[in-house]
Amino acid sequence: MITSELKPRARLPEWLRLKLPTSNTFAHTRSLLDELKLNTVCESAKCPNHWECWSKGTATFMIAGDRCTRACGFCAVAAAKPLALEADEPARVAEATRRMRLRHVVITAVARDDLQDGGAEHFNRTIEAVRAANPGIVIEVLVPDFLDRDASIEMVLAANPHIFNHNLETVRRLTPSVRSRATYDRSLCVLGKVKARRGGGIYTKSGLMLGLGETGEELLTAMQDLRRVGCDILTLGQYLQPTLAHLPVVEFVSPEKFSEYGKVAEGMGFRHVASGPMVRSSYHADEFHVPAIPQAAE
Repeated sequence: MITSELKPRARLPEWLRLKLPTSNTFAHTRSLLDELKLNTVCESAKCPNHWECWSKGTATFMIAGDRCTRACGFCAVAAAKPLALEADEPARVAEATRRMRLRHVVITAVARDDLQDGGAEHFNRTIEAVRAANPGIVIEVLVPDFLDRDASIEMVLAANPHIFNHNLETVRRLTPSVRSRATYDRSLCVLGKVKARRGGGIYTKSGLMLGLGETGEELLTAMQDLRRVGCDILTLGQYLQPTLAHLPVVEFVSPEKFSEYGKVAEGMGFRHVASGPMVRSSYHADEFHVPAIPQAAE
């Protein structure tokens, strides 16, 4: 992993200081996840929003284990040799969505480069299980790049998720130092293939972290590149250093600047844009309203 030379973390500006919620729902959500032995990106990636999300009775499920085969410089998920897939995990995720009465679920996973299909079949089985247990739910997947293998991409699409999310994460220049094994063009290619194969039958989504040293011009180019491959939904959020061993924050981007970038993105033709310091890929994902989403084939 690329390190930050263990320099002290910069003090957070006022707009990034959060008040912890006191809702009893937080404890209920934690208890449910523990009971069903489910991983969430909320905890594994040290997401700053997990207090709010769990207090509202929602979570982003992370399947295929909690050990990633990649060691990206921004990500707090453990990089280690993965364990075998759990055959009953799809059913446990489905049961969680049923008990939580979710109408929109986000399912993500660690990168599983050790598997021939990158975990695509496990995604497929999870999507199918969730749909069977919770008819009518909107299913969003946040997937790794699968090394751009057509069979893996098609395996996920065969389960008909409503939204296919794959994050570009950062601008072209910074990609080699921020992302492990992933490439800027490969990510664009994956998103482009999904849109080319499913067209209006699915929405594609991607996100970028700001504050890693990108310039405004580089960010605009990245947004243009995403629109070029038909990306429908964009998230822009502030990168926060999860531990001293991860990449440092170069800049805390102001809420006003995020608002400006969001308006520019909307002008480019994205169907939905979420842009703000605390925005993450799955944060308030259900704000892309259900009536606007094409129905997946049963």
